[in-house]
Amino acid sequence: MIVRIMGEGQVALADSHLAELDKLDDELLAEMESGDGPGFRSTLHALLARVHALGEPLPDDSLEPSELILPSSDATLEEVRAMLRDDGLIPG
Repeated sequence: MIVRIMGEGQVALADSHLAELDKLDDELLAEMESGDGPGFRSTLHALLARVHALGEPLPDDSLEPSELILPSSDATLEEVRAMLRDDGLIPG
């Protein structure tokens, strides 16, 4: 799967890692719903760090179709809320 992190580029990520990322996505969604700004920021950073740790960065000049788009690490709660689907940022 190709994941785009807004403002950073793309990462190739094995589908087998989605369950782990989905747990962080669930935490992020709960923090957003409760208005926990510090928790939201911490979990967003943890989610993006795991994508970087588990994935393989694609070259900057590579433009593959992204199957998943994640916000940048400095995205606001409102910006992330606008990107949400029914089940969070990560499907599943």
